Amino acid sequence: MISHKELFLLNNAQTSTSPNMLEPDHAEGMYVYDVNGKSYMDLVSGFAVSNIGHRHPKVLDAIRAQLDKYLHLTVYGEFVQSPMVLFAQKLISVLPEQLNNVYFVNSGTEATEGALKLAKRFTGRSGIISCFHAYHGSTHGALSVMGNEHYKQKYRPLLPDISFIHFGKEEDLQLITENTACVIMETVQGEAGIRVASTEYMLKLRERCTAMGTLLILDEIQAAFGRTGKLFAFEHYGIVPDILLLAKALGGGMPIGAFIADREVMGVLKENPILGHITTFGGHPVSSVAGLASLNVILDEDLVAGVKDKGDLFLELLVHPLIREVRGIGLMMAMQLDTFEQVERVSKLCAAEGVIIDWFLHCETALRIAPPLIITEEEIRKACGIILQALDRL
Repeated sequence: MISHKELFLLNNAQTSTSPNMLEPDHAEGMYVYDVNGKSYMDLVSGFAVSNIGHRHPKVLDAIRAQLDKYLHLTVYGEFVQSPMVLFAQKLISVLPEQLNNVYFVNSGTEATEGALKLAKRFTGRSGIISCFHAYHGSTHGALSVMGNEHYKQKYRPLLPDISFIHFGKEEDLQLITENTACVIMETVQGEAGIRVASTEYMLKLRERCTAMGTLLILDEIQAAFGRTGKLFAFEHYGIVPDILLLAKALGGGMPIGAFIADREVMGVLKENPILGHITTFGGHPVSSVAGLASLNVILDEDLVAGVKDKGDLFLELLVHPLIREVRGIGLMMAMQLDTFEQVERVSKLCAAEGVIIDWFLHCETALRIAPPLIITEEEIRKACGIILQALDRL
């Protein structure tokens, strides 16, 4: 009989020629378990999704309760559906007062698309500035603001009037002008291999955008919900974006995204023309209740409080002659090696010992370390021991 792995390769569209091929049976907390019963510590949180771990009981309870009420009813923005109403209210309660209007979509790349449209519509301008090595998703608009030509060249033509600046380079901020509708930037660059800008740079970015009447879009699709040691990464810098992008951990394991702005800004989408942005499944009731439950877990259990110390422990333990640098903020880190061959080998060796670790789209010589916020000191020590043993075998 044909195996699931064979069917996966035959019937499911592939994103690369070398998929991981782990075949999960179930997941719980920090761990994924394969069909043979082997456990894997998830050091990448399903790529920044499972901040509270896999299948948190309170998320599951919320999902089960919603299943007895309704699933999809109609397109976004028509019915008053309590799951998305309550979720938006909770999000707004933990955000600065300027971020008071939530548009729910299905994913991070859709949040990017909506935000770019919103910025152009509100400002009446067409110019968009992004960063080299940026990643904001893979649909056409999001791909247009990706800062890596290697992934874009086969799909051109893309959106016009887009230019790029170097993340963290103050001189480039002068490229923001009165023709610029928006600057879209990751608060912490993720796929570039975890790059953190200075507070001075971020303050000058905010000042320049304000002076030019340019909307600042901060992408926290990877960085939000405690991963950096603050609930939102922009809190480290004392600035507030005009538009905030969220997804990944937003849904507690369910698919959902959002772009958030002031209601005056967001209001331009509802008229001239009406339905300026539409989505069928945005704010799906099951995803909304899961997201609300997940956010409540983060807040009620004060998971953010321990993030810095846990990140510091990784920094203390990950010392090896082959490690060139461990950089990042909180539990959003990159372990820099010399070659992709080293990265690939360490990843495979760690997987064999029950640790899931991976690399970055725009920085294939570094390994991603972004575990669920619930990881314990004992688990950190165990994971680092396995990583160091893998390095010893290179």
